[in-house]
Amino acid sequence: MTELPDLVTGALAAGTLSALALGAGLLRSRRQRALQRAEIAELRDRLAGVQTAFVSEVEHLAVQRIPAVARQLTHPRVAVPGPAQPQFIGSPLGIALENVLTTLRSELTAQRTRIDAAAQAGMRGATREIQAALYRLQDALRALQQRYDDPELTQTLFTLDHENEQSLRRAQVTAVVCGAWVGLAREDSHLVEAVTGGQARLAGYHRVRVHNHLEAGTALVSHAVEPVAIIVAELVDNALRHSAPDTEVVVNLEHVHHGVCVTVDDAGVGMTPDEREHARRTVAGTDPVLLTDLGDPPRMGFAAIGRLTRQFDLGVDVSSPSPYGGVRAVLRIDSHLLSRIDPERQPPAAGAPRSTRPAPAPTRAPASSPAHAYGSERDERAAAEVPGHQALPDAGGLPRRRRRTPAAAANAQTAPAAPAQSEWRPEQAAAALGALQSGTAAARAAREGAGTAVTEESAGPRPAVRDLDQKNNGNDYEGGAAR
Repeated sequence: MTELPDLVTGALAAGTLSALALGAGLLRSRRQRALQRAEIAELRDRLAGVQTAFVSEVEHLAVQRIPAVARQLTHPRVAVPGPAQPQFIGSPLGIALENVLTTLRSELTAQRTRIDAAAQAGMRGATREIQAALYRLQDALRALQQRYDDPELTQTLFTLDHENEQSLRRAQVTAVVCGAWVGLAREDSHLVEAVTGGQARLAGYHRVRVHNHLEAGTALVSHAVEPVAIIVAELVDNALRHSAPDTEVVVNLEHVHHGVCVTVDDAGVGMTPDEREHARRTVAGTDPVLLTDLGDPPRMGFAAIGRLTRQFDLGVDVSSPSPYGGVRAVLRIDSHLLSRIDPERQPPAAGAPRSTRPAPAPTRAPASSPAHAYGSERDERAAAEVPGHQALPDAGGLPRRRRRTPAAAANAQTAPAAPAQSEWRPEQAAAALGALQSGTAAARAAREGAGTAVTEESAGPRPAVRDLDQKNNGNDYEGGAAR
C-alpha cells in the first residue's frame, strides 16, 4: 500500500522537473527571439542607413560628379568632386562608381570627337565654296583694275580687293582649322615676300613695321611659302587686335643657328598665365583641335597655327612677354625649309623691305700667271711701249711680261663710252629716229631699183628730221621716239 504514493510522488516530481525544464526552455527561446528581433531591427536600421547613403551617393554622382566630368572635357582645370560619403572611398561601391565615371568620360570624348568631325566636314565643304567664290571675285576686281585708269575708280577697286582679301583669309583659316589643305601652291619665294604677303591681308597693315635682317636671297621652299604667310598673318593679326590703334607692331627677321626666326612684338595688354598656357598648347599642335574648344565666337587663329606647325614641321612660341609690354610671338623656320634665290636675277617685290645686312665684298679674281716670253732686251723695251702691255721686273732683275691685251680691248678701254639710252636728250632721240627712217626709205628704194630715185628718196625724209628737230626745239616733243 505504501508503494503507490511513492510512485505518484515520483511522477509528480518528474512532471515538475519536466515543467521546469520546459519553462526554462520557453524562457530561453523567448529571450533568443527577443535578441533576434533586436538584431533584426538593428540590421534593418543599418540597411536603411546604407540605402539612404547609397541613394545620396547616387544623387551626388548624378548632380555633381557627372556634370563636372563633362565640364572637365572642355575646361581641364575643373575639379571632379569625390564621393559624398567617406566610407565609400576605396570600397567596392566607390570603385564601381569611379568605373562609371571613367566609362562615361571615354564615351563622351568619343562622341564629342565624332560630332566635331562631322561639323568640321560640313565647314570644309562650305568654306571650299566660299573660297572659290572669293577667288573669282578677286580675279574680276583685278581685271577691272587693269581695264580702267580713273584714279578714283582704281582706288575704290583696290579697297574692295583688300576687303575681299581679308574675307579670303578668314575662309582660308577656317578651312585649315577644319583639316583642309592651305589651298595654294607657290614656287620658291623670298622669305620677306611671304612675311609682307601675310601683312597685306590685314586691316591694320599700316601699323606693322618689318625689319629685314636676313641675308639677301634667303627664301622658302615652295610648300612652306603659304603656311608661313598664314602663320605670320595670324600672329600679326593677334598683335593688332590686342594692342592700341596708335601703337605699332614690330616684326623682325633674323638668322639663327638652325634656320630663321620671325619675331612679332606688340605693345598690347598681354596674356594671363592661364591664357599663355592655353595658347602654348594650342600653337604646339599636340592636342586635337575641336570647334567647341574655340569659344563663341570661335577664335581660330592659334588653332590654324597649331595645324600648320604640326603639318609642316614649324615651331611657334607665344610664352614670352614683349619688351613693349605685350606678347612676343616667335616663328621658327628650320634650315630644311629654306632655300636660296639669286637676288640679282630674281629680286624681291618692290614693296618688300630691303635687307639691313651689308652686301658681301666682291672677291677679286686671282691674277693670271705671267706668260713667259723670250727675246732680247730691245724686244722687251719695244714690248713695254706697246699699249696694254706691262713689263715688271722680277726678283732676279729680269723683266717679266704679261700677256698682251688685244688691240680691240685696248681701244675699247681708251675710247669714250657712248651715252646710255636713258641719258639721251629728246633731240638726240629724235635725230636717231629720223636717221632710222631715212635709212629704211633708202634701202626700200634700192631694192626696187629706182636708180637715181634712190638719192631723192634718201634725201626726202631729211626735212622731216629737221622739222622734228624744230619741234623739239619748240618744246613740242611728245615722247614718240621713246615709245
